[in-house]
Amino acid sequence: MLQKFRIVWFACLLIVISVSCKPKSETNNIQIAFFADVHLSDIYGEFEGSNYKGVLNPANQKYVNIRTMNAQLHSTRIFNENYFAFRAALDDVVKRNIKIVALPGDFSDDGQPYNIRGLKAMLHAYTKAYGIQFFAITGNHDPVAPFTTDAGKVDFLGTGGKNQPVMSKSGLYTPKSSEENPVVVIPDIRKLGYEEIVEQLSANGFLPQEQYKYWETPFSTYKYENYNYTEALKQSSFIQRSYLIDTLSKRLPDVSYLVEPVDGLWLMAIDGNVYLPAKENDNFSKAKLNSGGEYSNILAHKKHLLKWVEKVVKESKRLNKTLVTFSHYPMIDFYDGASDDLKALFSERKMQLHRVPDEDVAATFAEAGIKIHFAGHMHLNDTGIRNYEDGSFLVNIQIPSLAGYPAAYKVLTIHNPDLMEVETVKLDLVPGFNELFPLYEQEYSYLKESGAKDIWNKQVLEAKSYDELMNWHLKELVRLRFLKRDWPEDFANFMLHSDGVSLLSYAGESDASNAKNYKWSGFDMIFDFYRLLNGDQLAVDDIGVERIEAYQTIINAELSKNVLVLDDSKPLEKQFHHFIKAFEALLNGEPSDNFKIDLNNGKFIGFIE
Repeated sequence: MLQKFRIVWFACLLIVISVSCKPKSETNNIQIAFFADVHLSDIYGEFEGSNYKGVLNPANQKYVNIRTMNAQLHSTRIFNENYFAFRAALDDVVKRNIKIVALPGDFSDDGQPYNIRGLKAMLHAYTKAYGIQFFAITGNHDPVAPFTTDAGKVDFLGTGGKNQPVMSKSGLYTPKSSEENPVVVIPDIRKLGYEEIVEQLSANGFLPQEQYKYWETPFSTYKYENYNYTEALKQSSFIQRSYLIDTLSKRLPDVSYLVEPVDGLWLMAIDGNVYLPAKENDNFSKAKLNSGGEYSNILAHKKHLLKWVEKVVKESKRLNKTLVTFSHYPMIDFYDGASDDLKALFSERKMQLHRVPDEDVAATFAEAGIKIHFAGHMHLNDTGIRNYEDGSFLVNIQIPSLAGYPAAYKVLTIHNPDLMEVETVKLDLVPGFNELFPLYEQEYSYLKESGAKDIWNKQVLEAKSYDELMNWHLKELVRLRFLKRDWPEDFANFMLHSDGVSLLSYAGESDASNAKNYKWSGFDMIFDFYRLLNGDQLAVDDIGVERIEAYQTIINAELSKNVLVLDDSKPLEKQFHHFIKAFEALLNGEPSDNFKIDLNNGKFIGFIE
């Protein structure tokens, strides 16, 4: 009996010793800010190797290099005012005393030298002044191609409110009319490749730094226990950080990395760019994406990444590290389950539907052990979650862009390794957001006097805040581009000639006694549809409670119909039904504003007031 007691006592002692010797996580209450799709243009930066200064702003007598408002309102992102928004967001991070900021791709306009230099200087200034560590990973705009290429833009704003073409070399562009300003040739407008971008931003995660606790790549051969900075730096060279891309033994860089910036926290940055040899020349181009999202190409052509992810997950568990993953591209459907109805209404090649990830992407990475992933690329706010029978799960958090609606960033608070909180910080008051408006006045006057068609709405320049400006950007984008490019013509005309009362009646609801809630147009509903598509929960306050209630009444009436009668002989009814189903799904997605996640089971823990 005594011998048995001694054996049990000794076994318990071993358990106590093993528990006490297990590394402790030091990540409690660490905060990380995520800025996706900053698309920084250094509007006050100088072009090297050129005397061209840009245009003079009469409001402050400073020269700026900006794109036209017309270009901004036809693009899914703005090019100019996000310069001020980025500074405002960084200042907000400083006020919150956050010391780690992740940039999941598209941190520059198109990887141009002057923009990368401007970004580097800005990040360095905040690191030096406030001790913030920045960690960036590549997006499809930085780099645009794996190696440096000549390029340019035809829509800079020039003298007289006219377009100013700027090219990196002669012969790239010939003006189409005498109304354009002569081409300015500036090498600084070319698009940099991997090596040049990493060289400039080496201190922002791409290369090991002496203060990091740990750093590795998918190609590193050392282990955590024998890590040292000198060896990590040696293995960070582009010669080693490359993979075979085809049967011709061509190699391309992959700048994915894992970093431990503070004790216990592992940030895994995945380089999701996939390039394939171009048929017409020896260059490489972005891999064609037919459907299934960018991660379908990653799993097909960068198989080494999945093996690396599996290894990192295992090591994080062995060493008791808290693992947070980010990349440019989403891993889960970002349309709240509305994708099938959107495809039925708009077709698979519209509405960015080919970028919606296949379901096996989430299953693959959940099986590999990833639990939480932050992504950008889509310029929208969303949360997606997939739970599986074996207990694995994946939460994909879509970070809005600072260059579109809704302009916002995310803050992750790691309360402990099993409990994480996500806050969405929306930008409203941005100092300097209207600093360039006098130049847009010149542009508008020129367009008006020259008889240009489809001129942008001058009310844009009446915006009183950055948030209001982003609302105007989306509204004009819908009017000038989306309705013309994406929408079936007959259905677009039906909606544009409808109002709230007529749509209520069309859905089959005869009671319009609350008519004041339906004093809006069909275009208003289309615009709100896009606000929900982009903003999810962030759009609800902008739309307003009364309007949301009106939409819900129409939704309930329409969805009570027998869908079987909506056959191909009634295309308009069928289109309206798919539109309403998609609208309803977007109103009822997963929490995407402020929420907590239990990383033991992949469950949301209510909403944060």
